[in-house]
Amino acid sequence: MNVQKEIDRIKLDEKVLGMPWFVQQFIDYKLPDLSPSTLLEYVRDYETFFGWLRSEGLSSASDNKGVTLQELEVLRMENVTSYRIFLATKREGANSRITVSRKLSSLRSLFHYLSQIAEDEEFYPLLKRNIMAKIEIKRIHKPKDTAAKLKGKILEEDELLEFIGYILEGYAKDVENNKQALYAHELNKERDASITSLILNSGLRVSEVVNLNVDDIDLNNKMLYVYRKGNNDETFKTPVYFREQAKDDLMAYLNLRQTRYKAPKKEKALFLALANGQNEGRRMTKRAIQAMIIKYAKRFGKPYLTVHKLRHSFATDYYLQNDIYKTKEQLGHASTETTEVYAHLTDKTMSEAIERRVDA
Repeated sequence: MNVQKEIDRIKLDEKVLGMPWFVQQFIDYKLPDLSPSTLLEYVRDYETFFGWLRSEGLSSASDNKGVTLQELEVLRMENVTSYRIFLATKREGANSRITVSRKLSSLRSLFHYLSQIAEDEEFYPLLKRNIMAKIEIKRIHKPKDTAAKLKGKILEEDELLEFIGYILEGYAKDVENNKQALYAHELNKERDASITSLILNSGLRVSEVVNLNVDDIDLNNKMLYVYRKGNNDETFKTPVYFREQAKDDLMAYLNLRQTRYKAPKKEKALFLALANGQNEGRRMTKRAIQAMIIKYAKRFGKPYLTVHKLRHSFATDYYLQNDIYKTKEQLGHASTETTEVYAHLTDKTMSEAIERRVDA
């Protein structure tokens, strides 16, 4: 099991103890099919829902664990409507339409299991009436809409190389009067450039980067092995290719990984961080990588750029030179429907290329 899944499995085991017995049973049922990370999000959604039920007087339980099946059975459409409004308009942390849809989908999965799959001692469904079966969840996250939101917020053409170069050299000039920032940059610039280059030249997800071990890299064949999202076979790592640029940047980092980050022999992680006062480097966290990219992006003049948008940047560039099926495989998408966003993103680029051809 990869590092992030191990962490999420521990959190899941802790949180599920605060859930009603039938939620614990549902999680056990789903464990072979869904990752601990996904199920952890489910449990968080149920925490919100059960807490809302209790605050609205729709459950007499003193805590979430005490919510009963009978209380779920008597819910009405007006209650579900009120919950949707609560999610979309609550003062602290109002949810987007996409998030509301996902949270309702989590509830639908639970209610479906309780009413259609789980049985009591007499072989009757645990939940006799399923209010969530009446809820239609429309698909909101369309590729064309996603593409429209991404335009102007990703790196295009020469910017991919320019951003890596900025991390290596340009950033230092911008913070030359800040000794602390300058020191941190001098210490980590090769590592930061290597991480950025790897994503921009392979399209890896940040979780896949975090989970990389030194032994996962095959520099000669420009290939690495990763645990892909959605693949629940914990013994299988998917081979993913990267471009020559990433090979050069990886070699520059690997040449100093051992000495600069004081990597202990037992530490397998590829990308390390050495915290102040620590004698040994440790695996870099997802949050640290995200913060690192945002730091450079703001100075580079791309404040909307994030780790995931680096992946989008690679995918858009890759799609211009390959078909949708190769792009799907490179990115590890479950279906070409997800990959369609890059077809919309490249519409403008393709039309401009045709015009340049005519002018020539």
